[in-house]
Amino acid sequence: MTGKRLHLVDGTYELFRAHFSKRPDHTAPSGLDAKGVVGLVSSLLALLHDEAEAVTHLGIAFDRPIRSFRNDLFDGYKSDEGLPEEIRAQMIPAEEAARALGVVVWSMNEWEADDALATAAARFRGDFDQVRILTPDKDLGQCLDGQRVVQVDRLRERVIDDAVLRAQRGIAPRSIPDLLALVGDTADGIPGLPGIGNKTAGALLGRYGHLESIPAQAPSWDVKIRGAETIAATLRDHRDEALLYRRLATLIEDVPLPQKSPDDLAFRGVPRQAYATWCDELGVTTLKRRPTRWDEG
Repeated sequence: MTGKRLHLVDGTYELFRAHFSKRPDHTAPSGLDAKGVVGLVSSLLALLHDEAEAVTHLGIAFDRPIRSFRNDLFDGYKSDEGLPEEIRAQMIPAEEAARALGVVVWSMNEWEADDALATAAARFRGDFDQVRILTPDKDLGQCLDGQRVVQVDRLRERVIDDAVLRAQRGIAPRSIPDLLALVGDTADGIPGLPGIGNKTAGALLGRYGHLESIPAQAPSWDVKIRGAETIAATLRDHRDEALLYRRLATLIEDVPLPQKSPDDLAFRGVPRQAYATWCDELGVTTLKRRPTRWDEG
């Protein structure tokens, strides 16, 4: 699908991916371990130069810190406790680097980066032929909408749309939070329910859609589930936990992002002076020559 596109980037994922990649280490003149930041910029430039992606409108979201309102709901939810200091030290510089490229940046604290991406997708999907959410994070699957809103896994070079999700998991996009409530999500600290795996959860949610629609008694189910009586008992006994886990996994689509118009997300090119200053501060030379789309304003 071609046409007018909005690209939404998970900046936290990109920073972590770059920092733990096999790319060379880089230390800025200030002494900052900037491997992740430099890798992030390199990745964004590759995206901006990708003729197939045809980037015209772009936003990137970061978690700062890795803590949100969800931590107040559940003590086990992911946080920045134990976060390597070299990653923590790069979080603000990563945002500064994206701004130096002329990209709209969302820095999340009360909410998460995923909430910003979900909000932008919901707010602007009617203004574009396609919204492309650049992250493999399964949470964002709940935002998929036919070919209008898709996920792009750049590392594996694959696009996940509504049809692909249904084929892989057997459920509709809006059932993703219910699925994660049942099977858990170790990346986010959601434990899930005991004894329920992806196949069972997919079969139940593929038929009933949401937790509250699953009949309480197994004999009422019209899908075949191995160990149905045990699973039904688990759902009854852990209903409150499941509903809490679903709330944790449900993305917020009304975060107060300041951008109200598609034009607010237009990429007009890399601001030459700001980018040159950033390159000098980080001590990079090769990247200084990489941009091909400049904003001379």
